[in-house]
This record gives sequence, structure tokens and C-alpha cells, in this order.
Amino acid sequence: MASFITLSLLFLLLLLLTTTAVAAANFEEATISQIQSAFAKKQLTSRELVLFYLAQIRSLNPQLHGVIEINPDALSAATKADDLRHRYPGHHPLTPLDGISVLLKDNIATRDRLNTTAGSFALLGSVVPRDATVVRRLRRAGAIILGKASLSEWAHFRSINAPSGWSARGGQGRNPY
Repeated sequence: MASFITLSLLFLLLLLLTTTAVAAANFEEATISQIQSAFAKKQLTSRELVLFYLAQIRSLNPQLHGVIEINPDALSAATKADDLRHRYPGHHPLTPLDGISVLLKDNIATRDRLNTTAGSFALLGSVVPRDATVVRRLRRAGAIILGKASLSEWAHFRSINAPSGWSARGGQGRNPY
């Protein structure tokens, strides 16, 4: 049940961010292919998308506690994606995820400036040996790692009595619905 709620919260946050992120491009709801189309038509850049997501997180996260940490390199990764798109017009996207921002659960290892803590202060500042396979594949596909999403601490392994969606780093996650 706890992992279902955590996954639901993560999916909801990603859906909410993706749906509202392209409001500037006049989309009511957006799929990855619609975002790629907006990139191709120069209606939207990866940088604008990241900036919009960051604004949404700043606005909604104090109530939802859905995002534990923002990637300090997300804007530079978005700029690189935009530069690549500009340098190779007509050949972009190289993959459907080029320039698309994603949030990862905080128990998925990233070998960058993001922490991987499973929601616990005990692992704050620890260094993982390498990116998880899924992260390596996302990066290879051109995805931008926007940050780490909250989860039940230690993926709800800490205690059967802990409230679902709670972590020391993220606080109590809330479902907006």
C-alpha cells in the first residue's frame, strides 16, 4: 500500500508538472511527443520547461512535499539540450526523451551533485559509486534529471507503523486529490 501511494504521488506530481508545464505553449495536457513538437516548432525550450517546473515546485511543494531535492545542474543540462537542438536542426529529437525533465525517487542512485538518501538524513552527503542503470539510460536518452522525489523513508521499510509517504528529509507527502 505504501509503495502504491508513493508511486501514485510521484506519478501525480510528474503528471501535474507535465500538464501545467506547457501551458506557456498553450497545451492543456501534454505528452512527451507534444512537448517534443513544441521544441521542434520553437514554441518551447528545455530551459523554459525546467524553469516552469522549478516555479511549480516552489509553488506546490510546500503543501505537497513531493520533491526532496532539486538538481543544481538541471538548468545547465537544459541549456545543453537546447544547444544540441539548435546545432542539429531537423535531427532532433535524437530520442523521445531529449530535453525532457524527469524526477527520480530518492532511492535511485545518481552520481552527481544530488543526494541519494531514501528519504533519510542518515545517508545525506553519502556518495554512490555510480548512476543506477535506469539513470544511465535516461541520461543517454537525453533526459534531464530535475531532482529527487519524496518517498516513504527507506521505501517504507523503516517501520510497519510509520505513516505512508513520510520521510525525515521530505516530511509528510500529501496527495492533492
